Amino acid sequence: MPEIQQIFAIAWKWNDGGWHELLATLIRAVIIVGPVILLMAVYTWMERRQASFMQDRIGPTRANIPLGGANVTLFGLLHLMADGLKFVFKEDLVPSKVNRILFGLAPILALAPVVIVFVVIPVGGYFAYSHWDQVLTAQEVTKYAAAGSAFRLQATQLDIGVLIVFAFSGMGVFGATLAGYGSHNKWALLGGLRAAAQMVSYEVCLGLTVVGALLLYGTLEPMAIANWQGHNIARWGIVVQPIGAILFLAAAIAESKRIPFDIPEGESEIIGYNLEYSGMRWGIFFMGEYMELVFVGAMFTTLFLGGFHVPLLHADGFRLGSHHLAMPHIAVVLVQMLAFWGKVVLLGFLQIAIRWTLPRMRYDQLMRLGWLGMLPVSLGNVLVTAVLVLVFATYKWNLGNYWIASLLVTLAVYLLVVAPQRLNKADDDDAAQDAAHSHGSH
Repeated sequence: MPEIQQIFAIAWKWNDGGWHELLATLIRAVIIVGPVILLMAVYTWMERRQASFMQDRIGPTRANIPLGGANVTLFGLLHLMADGLKFVFKEDLVPSKVNRILFGLAPILALAPVVIVFVVIPVGGYFAYSHWDQVLTAQEVTKYAAAGSAFRLQATQLDIGVLIVFAFSGMGVFGATLAGYGSHNKWALLGGLRAAAQMVSYEVCLGLTVVGALLLYGTLEPMAIANWQGHNIARWGIVVQPIGAILFLAAAIAESKRIPFDIPEGESEIIGYNLEYSGMRWGIFFMGEYMELVFVGAMFTTLFLGGFHVPLLHADGFRLGSHHLAMPHIAVVLVQMLAFWGKVVLLGFLQIAIRWTLPRMRYDQLMRLGWLGMLPVSLGNVLVTAVLVLVFATYKWNLGNYWIASLLVTLAVYLLVVAPQRLNKADDDDAAQDAAHSHGSH
């Protein structure tokens, strides 16, 4: 991880006051890497519990500790430890004719890119550690940040942060493809090709769904995107770009290969690309899937749910009209971080609920939805958004009131893209019925 490398690099500056940077790096490592790894494990527990409640299944009850004549399961939490032990001690079988380099590299390429993207995602604003117990205004926090006594709760600040996220997340396709190709198994190869086609198709849609929002934000830096939305819900991306938000979530779920888009991993019906993997190698693919759940939630939160911002929460506390609840700086920072990870957890719950609610799509339905459904709607959303942004800039209207125009975007995209498709489908259905009737009459 880049955080670990920074620790050793900064340690040499200790005598020059580098302990401030070391402290900042340690805090970032704890508040970013820690929750990501924890949520990855918790989601496996949530998956089992939620499936048992939604589909009346037997939940995680097998892993238990006999205690006092009863089997203690701790609500299924012991399964987390059982999974870890199973992956570590299960035999790692490698077929004799595999390409060992590609076979070993594929799991790493499936997991590593998802981990790397978190270095540009902000989980909070600035933390003024030298004035943590004081009530600070936004101007004071900015002043301390300029003086070097406050640091960002973000591992790395990059002006092209969103592009970096998409660049690394797009590398996940290599993991699936190389897993199929390097296994020396024609069924695994077909599974890898299906996965590659699906991921590339929805990667295109995923990028276009964000363009409309980026036209509004005017930046590619994740912290600036979160600050543009701020504590006013009317400026959040899900309000000013509702179509983009819905399409982004659908495309992200499809790219992460989860139901109803889990054809590449449909073990019961279709052989997947990870057919020949076992032991910890298979466990890395498993970890990558749940890491993608965290990634989708973190990106959706940053782009469309205001990031770490909380409604009515300012730098000096909660404000509602003339009412003000003053809060020390450390309390504001903690509330922002808890809000960010709380949003991520709720989005993870939503993704798991979708998995256990919808059936699996056929491959032709999946590709048709991506290329003939979501892609035209995404392009229409970008076109209408660009026109409205130009109109707002020309007449010097306040983009903060863009939530009103978002209704126009939704209506225009429906009239330009969705409605014609529905009419064409209706015409095709009528033609098919007419042909069936004429064939029956003969």
